[in-house]
Amino acid sequence: MRHAGRRAVLSGSMAIGLFTVGGRLLAADREAASDPLPDGRPHAFTLHRDGFRLDGAPFQIRSGEMHPIRIPRSEWPARIAMAKAMGLNTIAIYLMWNSLEPAPGQFDLTTDRRDFRTFLALCQQAGLWVSLRPGPYVCGEWDFGGLPTWLLYEGDIRVRSMDPAFLAAAERYIATIARAVRPFMADRGGPVLMTQIENEYASFGGDPAYMAWTRETWNRYGITGACTTADGLVQLREKRTVLPACAIGLDGDYELDKARDLTSKAPLWISEAYPGWLTHWGERGMATVDFIPDFQKILDQKASFNLYVVHGGTNFGFGAGANAHRDGSEFQPVVTSYDYDAPIDEAGRATPKYHALRAMIARATGRPAPSVPPDPPVLGFAPVMAHAAGSLWDALGDPVHAPDPVSMERGLRQSSGMALYRCVIPTGRGGPLHLPPVHDDARLILDGTDIGTLSRLFPTKTLPVITPAPHPRHLDILVDSFGHIGFGPAMGDRKGLDGPVTLGGMPLRDWMIFGLPLDATQRARATRHLPAPDLPTGLYRATFNMPGTGSTYLDLSEWKKGYVWVNGHALGRFWSIGPQRRLFCPAEFLYPTRNDILVLDHHVTAPAPIAGMRFLVGAEPA
Repeated sequence: MRHAGRRAVLSGSMAIGLFTVGGRLLAADREAASDPLPDGRPHAFTLHRDGFRLDGAPFQIRSGEMHPIRIPRSEWPARIAMAKAMGLNTIAIYLMWNSLEPAPGQFDLTTDRRDFRTFLALCQQAGLWVSLRPGPYVCGEWDFGGLPTWLLYEGDIRVRSMDPAFLAAAERYIATIARAVRPFMADRGGPVLMTQIENEYASFGGDPAYMAWTRETWNRYGITGACTTADGLVQLREKRTVLPACAIGLDGDYELDKARDLTSKAPLWISEAYPGWLTHWGERGMATVDFIPDFQKILDQKASFNLYVVHGGTNFGFGAGANAHRDGSEFQPVVTSYDYDAPIDEAGRATPKYHALRAMIARATGRPAPSVPPDPPVLGFAPVMAHAAGSLWDALGDPVHAPDPVSMERGLRQSSGMALYRCVIPTGRGGPLHLPPVHDDARLILDGTDIGTLSRLFPTKTLPVITPAPHPRHLDILVDSFGHIGFGPAMGDRKGLDGPVTLGGMPLRDWMIFGLPLDATQRARATRHLPAPDLPTGLYRATFNMPGTGSTYLDLSEWKKGYVWVNGHALGRFWSIGPQRRLFCPAEFLYPTRNDILVLDHHVTAPAPIAGMRFLVGAEPA
């Protein structure tokens, strides 16, 4: 989540960048007319009260953000080329800690979309600089704001604080990333101009010691160049989390002169300007933003800026995070698409907004941008009918035993997916069924019969009632999780059930807890054969052929709620409440023929068709 009040009117100027008289650049700015390139030679990027300088000359950052983890790897060069063709000179990127260290001390910086060093090299080859935003915390509407959920496995760790347990893990991450990034710093001939320290910390806490520790730790491991922070102005005024000799980035606040009292020495810039916005499940439509007026004010001000985002991409798999109020109420999970109403859409195509902003940048700089690359092909295919393929009940594995339900993180060492909580209701027991806080959807199954669903998104004070019976009964509670809260003080929510369950005011004891991580091994076990008639199917399969080479959107509007894999690649979640009903499937996941779709949906009673479409729902061209 970003900050409210983000579309403010600009009234000041940062006296940097390009300006013209009679359509011609002034002599003092001729040097800036041709941006220096990351050409492999060492460059000096420095901070000054009136802005940034590159090799001693004023430099305007014209940045667009995109995240390697959200973009199919084969399409990285095309997305970077699109940003350059828009007239930008810099790419800003988040690094998601939880994607790079999936288990404590086990780093993966090389496979698939985790290989951010190749992404940095591609930026440099394209002649673009990089603004690096490595965390440890990033927000980004990503699961847990990029923090690894294994931090929640033990105890009550205080994240983003001076808690020794958190600092030890964060230092290990910083040390590893710093070693990987050092060769790419501008003073060593690389493209990285500046590194951001943490992210929007004033919206979470106000401990200056933690911010100072974070910068000092990056410095200690060799990342010593220019740095910046990023916060909303209101939050920054309240918490004053300003670091000395560090640029101050404002997120969603475009009147830079109003923030001048925060520093007398460091530059101010717009670290996040919003051409689009995020979307949550259950909202009325995919978010849209009319950014043209705000962008004109930014350009008139000649400020350095970063468009958040120029291209959003996709929250593949379990990447989507969630937002909530400060007390954890009003839980809002983010949809699978990170299209964000960005200038470059989820499939990599130039939108009308892209062409409008590109023309505005060309007018402001006095020089045309490179030619726009052709749109990548996005193809449809005729509907195909799915068929029953298996049941997760055939792939439960060994349970964890506990007196009361325990969260997925504490009990199963599981970060995402689903969990099944099972107990026996003794003879004669009945009454209202009271569960601990459900994180996030709990389906209640009594002796194989669905008796209702409790959801964190749709809280109710009405408790389900179970009537007494003259024999023992089996109660299954199937809990499905969304992403962990990734913004604000409510961070650290654990998934599943965590606490006693009572029936008629008396506790139900002796629980079996089955982990359902939905990984490749479990899916293979679950689809070895069709389930017995008394088990829910849940898993469905279909095959389709592509009419050519390209990506597609899978239309799941006739399904209810669940997850999709194509040829083993996790596309993400779908849900009939919308507003997203189509999932992006990139070309690199597809074959010419016999593409395999696996759908997990425990809410349908029969399989439904699936079709390929050319656009995300709500984003079709007029």
